[in-house]
Amino acid sequence: MYSRIVKLVSAKHLALAAVGGVVVYPSTSNCSEDHIPSLDYGWPHHGALASFDYASIRRGFQVYRQVCASCHSVDKIAFRSLVGVTHTEAQAKAIAESYEVEDGPNDEGEMFVRPGKLSDTIPGPYKNEEQARAANNGAYPPDLSLMAKARHGGIDYIFALLTGYVEAPAGKVMLPGLHYNPYFPGGAIAMAKQLTDGQVEYEDGTPSTESQMAKDVACFLAWTAEPEHDERKKAGMQFMVAILVAIAITGFYKRFRWSPLKTRKFYYRK
Repeated sequence: MYSRIVKLVSAKHLALAAVGGVVVYPSTSNCSEDHIPSLDYGWPHHGALASFDYASIRRGFQVYRQVCASCHSVDKIAFRSLVGVTHTEAQAKAIAESYEVEDGPNDEGEMFVRPGKLSDTIPGPYKNEEQARAANNGAYPPDLSLMAKARHGGIDYIFALLTGYVEAPAGKVMLPGLHYNPYFPGGAIAMAKQLTDGQVEYEDGTPSTESQMAKDVACFLAWTAEPEHDERKKAGMQFMVAILVAIAITGFYKRFRWSPLKTRKFYYRK
């Protein structure tokens, strides 16, 4: 169950076996791993010139707020980062003001609570790690801002984990408070299954199936881990165009300006 699929032997290796009698496989199965590796689901933003699906990011933010935010934070993301990506400036301000943010000290040296503003980072559900562990039977819900970068498999791992809850196989002993998920290292995870069909009512009318919500929140977390993703690709394309123009100008200069001087012939006469 935990084995990876071994690659099929190619025709080249069969030919080597016929000649030398020995085949050296390019890769072997990792049978010692304690979880199933996530598949590559072929996300649309993985192309060289592809951007994020912003409608999916907005839906994923809605899933995060209504499902994930009760335990997990995204404290590396400010409300202003949502402007022009998932919401307009007015919408982002309204979302920020719906949060209460601790600020201060004031003139009297005391902390106070105020409505959030665009420059604030999105507040988490707990004030510190100790409070988070006390509320979750000792388990610490990690911050999700960089989760797509922190886990092998990235966005594929997040989607597989959210949709991978099944009954534990025979012989697998589960300790109290743990749940079986074959995509999680060790197979035992403290987080229970969070997504069920129809759990969230999307603003755009998209059917909120379990896989759709998992896809959207995974896309949102991929964006939180790399909000400069689209700008980086755009800048890279501009750089490549500039390089091609520079190469064309250099070739023209060498061919028609420098080449006659370099290839001229001198004659010396007495």
